[in-house]
Amino acid sequence: MKTIQTRHRNYILLFLIILLSTLPFTALAKESPEDTASRLQKRYDEINSLTFDFIQDTRGQLSGRPKKGRGQAFFVKSVRDDTSAELPGMMRWDYSDPDQQVLVSDGETFSMYFAALQQMIVTSAESLKQDLTYSFFTGSGNLLQDFKILESTENSNGVQEAQDQTIVIKLIPKAKQSQVASIHLWITEDSLIRRIEILDHFDTLTVLNFSNIKVNTLSPDDAPLMKHLFTFTPPEGTEIIHQ
Repeated sequence: MKTIQTRHRNYILLFLIILLSTLPFTALAKESPEDTASRLQKRYDEINSLTFDFIQDTRGQLSGRPKKGRGQAFFVKSVRDDTSAELPGMMRWDYSDPDQQVLVSDGETFSMYFAALQQMIVTSAESLKQDLTYSFFTGSGNLLQDFKILESTENSNGVQEAQDQTIVIKLIPKAKQSQVASIHLWITEDSLIRRIEILDHFDTLTVLNFSNIKVNTLSPDDAPLMKHLFTFTPPEGTEIIHQ
């Protein structure tokens, strides 16, 4: 009888060993929030270009009724000009819904075109340094230096239009003058951001869900492509406001 019980326990033990060996590493060893942020930082440090589709949802008392948008975004970490000088990172957000908006920066200027208003606002790209997506996706930001990294209580399965298993971390800006109160990041096992939630000090929440993420598909050495993507000429009759 004891021999049968011993064999039974051994079979159970063997089954557990086989089962555990097939689980993903992250299921066996839970990362600390700092480890997750470090893994994420390392991954994006190695990325030279990034494109993705996005869905944006903004809601809060000061923002009025909830606002939704969608489109495609492009980021390039660094580009060299004709003199081989390295230029700052470039960015473009193309909104196709609810109406056309183009937010584009060539690293020196930042332009915001609003088709519904027939206006384009042009300002210095310096204003983008406080923006998480721009600074991080173009390589000028560092999560562990710029934020306190905390564990999050948010649901890790809250990502829309994505089947990836994710880990959620919470970021609190270290800079006292930051307009952001907190940020939550949904991070995949292959260290890509699938969702960002940004809460400001007026309780306005901006949610960005990313899909169709492509890494290093844009060549910074392709000058015609860089010019096409990161400059924008508005339609004739657009009011251009310089700030």
